[in-house]
Amino acid sequence: MRVPQPTISHPVLIWDGTEMLECVSVIPEAPNVASFCFQSPSGALFSYVPGQFLTLELPVPGGPLYRTYTISSSPSRPMSISVTVKAQDGSLGTRWMLDHLKPGMRIKATSPAGTFSSHNHPAGKYLFISAGSGITPMMSMTTWMFDMGRPADIVFVNCARRPSEIIFRERLEHMASRVPGIDLKLVVEGTDLYHPWTGYQGMFNQLMLGLMAPDYLEREVFCCGPEPFMQAVREALAGLGFDMERYHQESFQPSLAAEAADPAEGDVIPDEANAAEVDFTLSGVTQRCAETDTILATARTAGLNIPSGCTFGVCGTCKIRKLSGQVHMVHNGGITEDDIAAGYVLACCSHPIGRVEVAV
Repeated sequence: MRVPQPTISHPVLIWDGTEMLECVSVIPEAPNVASFCFQSPSGALFSYVPGQFLTLELPVPGGPLYRTYTISSSPSRPMSISVTVKAQDGSLGTRWMLDHLKPGMRIKATSPAGTFSSHNHPAGKYLFISAGSGITPMMSMTTWMFDMGRPADIVFVNCARRPSEIIFRERLEHMASRVPGIDLKLVVEGTDLYHPWTGYQGMFNQLMLGLMAPDYLEREVFCCGPEPFMQAVREALAGLGFDMERYHQESFQPSLAAEAADPAEGDVIPDEANAAEVDFTLSGVTQRCAETDTILATARTAGLNIPSGCTFGVCGTCKIRKLSGQVHMVHNGGITEDDIAAGYVLACCSHPIGRVEVAV
């Protein structure tokens, strides 16, 4: 009897953000919307959880620009990673991507981050509600469940201005046609000329919610979109008696309510009249400032560059190591308690109290 010999497997490389990403394809999705697919030049695989985001360093004229985008691909397909971007009025970074980022070009990016994921809130039933480009994390999470091949129970609601602006419509319809547990509900404000629309029309409301998901009280809800849209969803759910502990949202816009509810590091409140000082130890620069100035703003005043994305404590791009001193930090989920305990802070929302040393 021949005994099988053990095989020698090569170690699997995982992309960690130190290697530039190579754009391998650009796929138009809707007006002013495109998906950019990236691979690692070394062949490293991508490991993340569906719903996380990337921060890209975009080489726009005048210096690098940092922009945060939710990953629209699924970690069940680890050979590549994709973001789907939508240019708004006044967009700088996204407009540059749509006009200039082509296959073969390489850009820098940070490793995936964020906690907005169904992985962190396992449930038997989900309700995904999105508007516009807020569909991207829902697409990632739904694709993951679809690829797993196990029974799923998802009511997938997406709202757009008109049918031609629904991102991923064909891909979603394909998944819904193959898996009975994906229930697709599309809502538009208006129709396209000469293209009949038989779905929901108008603004998302409580009545629509009851028709789309009669068992919404039993579902874990994930929501992403413009802040006014998410506010309307929150109010609709709360008004219907939904347990808001089971409501989760992702936003890259500042929320005053979230800031007010977020605990700050330390008990001292910054005072504009009090002087402070930040010692950027790696650069050998010390900069005076007021306590109400952020470390990020102070660094820029000193001529130093700390990579940043959202600038209000969501994306985590500006995470730096605090070596000594006290800061007052109010963030929106862009840093973990473990990171804080290890001495890290977010430069964009950390105010120095007295003298502070940071590894920049």
